[in-house]
Amino acid sequence: MNRTELIVTIAIVLLLTFVAGWAFRWAYSRLNSVNSVNVTEIDDLANRLHEAEEARDQAMTYIQQREWELTNQLTQSEAELSAAMEGLGAARREAGELQAHLDAIQSQQTTS
Repeated sequence: MNRTELIVTIAIVLLLTFVAGWAFRWAYSRLNSVNSVNVTEIDDLANRLHEAEEARDQAMTYIQQREWELTNQLTQSEAELSAAMEGLGAARREAGELQAHLDAIQSQQTTS
């Protein structure tokens, strides 16, 4: 192979490499192209996701507030129930004492 043939062969190889690179770049850009419809759709999805996250955060805040309120109501109800049970116990003891005292008075009157 002489010098001229070597130069032509190298030129052809470089030309083929350039054309192959250009073709691969074109195919890659066609496969990975993002058109304006896709961009607006992605923006719309991002906005909807952001709104959904805000709604979720608001719902979580409401649930936590409602849980706190219900816990307070339950605590108050339990305290009221405890006080009522103590009052009922005291009333039963007093009623028992009065019944015993009444029975004692009745038994004294029947013996007299």
